[in-house]
Amino acid sequence: QVQLVESGGGSVQAGGSLRLSCAASGRTFTLYAVGWFRQAPGKEREFVAALSWSDINTYYADSVKGRFTISRDNAKNTAYLQMNSLKPEDTAVYFCAVARQWIATSTYEYDYWGQGTQVTVSS
Repeated sequence: QVQLVESGGGSVQAGGSLRLSCAASGRTFTLYAVGWFRQAPGKEREFVAALSWSDINTYYADSVKGRFTISRDNAKNTAYLQMNSLKPEDTAVYFCAVARQWIATSTYEYDYWGQGTQVTVSS
């Protein structure tokens, strides 16, 4: 079992930045791929970014490439999503998740999820 708790969400103006954190407890964090997803009202949950369990590979959705960065501090059992140049269309609830595989980009591949944190970007 892995428990995940996101934090760092909030309200910002377009062009601003936020850093989301995902604190993990339970099993060894380093053996899981980490992913961030988001869900806007009335829309399906969508992939944002993923980091392989070796921290070697990263994948990003085209909509966030060059603006968002996923990372992990294994000593702190915490993953991060640095979000820069935020746009109103980035408004959503952001979820972190872990998968018992090298890397994953689909929701069904992830085994454990956090409760989500709200990000609101105003124009």
